[in-house]
Amino acid sequence: MVEHVLVAPDKFKGSLTAAEVAARVSAGLGVPTVELPVADGGDGTVDAAVACGFTRVTLEVTGPTGAPVTASYAWLAAASAGPAPVAVVELAEASGLRRLPGDPEPLTATSRGTGELVADAVRRGARRIVLGLGGSASTDGGAGMVQALGARLLDAEGGELGRGGAALRELAKIDISGFIDISGVEFVVASDVDNPLLGAHGAAAVYGPQKGATPDDVVLLDGALGRLAAVATQTHGLLGAVEHDGTPRPMGVAGAPGAGAAGGVGFAALAFLHAEIRPGIEYLLELLGFDDQVQGARLVVTGEGSLDEQSLRGKAPVGVAQAAAKAGVPVVAVCGRRTLSDEELKTAGIEAAYALTDLEPDPARCMAEAGPLLERLAARVAADRLN
Repeated sequence: MVEHVLVAPDKFKGSLTAAEVAARVSAGLGVPTVELPVADGGDGTVDAAVACGFTRVTLEVTGPTGAPVTASYAWLAAASAGPAPVAVVELAEASGLRRLPGDPEPLTATSRGTGELVADAVRRGARRIVLGLGGSASTDGGAGMVQALGARLLDAEGGELGRGGAALRELAKIDISGFIDISGVEFVVASDVDNPLLGAHGAAAVYGPQKGATPDDVVLLDGALGRLAAVATQTHGLLGAVEHDGTPRPMGVAGAPGAGAAGGVGFAALAFLHAEIRPGIEYLLELLGFDDQVQGARLVVTGEGSLDEQSLRGKAPVGVAQAAAKAGVPVVAVCGRRTLSDEELKTAGIEAAYALTDLEPDPARCMAEAGPLLERLAARVAADRLN
């Protein structure tokens, strides 16, 4: 059998999808390849799953500001991916920053559309739902998501709460008598965020400013999320998330690593969906069949738009390198630019990195001409590594 090169990149954000990167690299290498576009649970996760054989399911759902948006999730009925059918729901598809029509709405943005995607997958018969968290526009603790799944979030007078995290200040009761039947459905959260829900390292404090929250907004949202955790504890027996002297304490489910992911959607997934949180790239490589595809490969080419410090924190290229190392296959990376040293790359399991900026120093041209430049870069990889 002819040895192949496994091409397993993430997207080049702003210029090429992961599938487009893989196709350009394959064209430039000029040798037998297997293309396996990957993602780490954030933007591009559905696209990567579709490129690997899943079917795209598209529907109109509620966007982060309440206006309708068209969003997709990935669907696979084949048993080869594990317990079937399987759905991959990417929060950014329905509730991401890229879905905002204008300015951010840190106090009122909702995760409701993500819940509508999940509900559709449940009704379609999914037995496993992978929830990729990343790029969220909201800090609502997943309140919108669970409302879309049939929970009622009520104030002291029994009225339904409005959308967004700020509304949770008035939460008095959670009624899940109308919650969608999720018995027999396994939920897996694919995320590399390990923040708790509350406090200095929580969803509001760490990620709220990225979504337009002012310092005062952060204080308000953290208190509102604390209220959600407290009421959920009182009404649903979630251990530890209690108020002490009027101050929310990040304990129990609220304090679990990953509860603060996607503005607190991680908390809702743990508390209401009984989800398991798994490292994003590690789990998605497993789901997409990386271990099978790397067998017999002579080289793995991975990559992403920017190889930098963030890449070392569980991003796709490092996850690919770690998985390839188990099979004893060397790894190189392609990227738009890189700030990591050769030593940092080698420590991460990447033998070398090839950047578009090596060919074209103008970043704007790198973005605009990423495809042709990537083919030229891949030819360099072939010359250096495959002769």
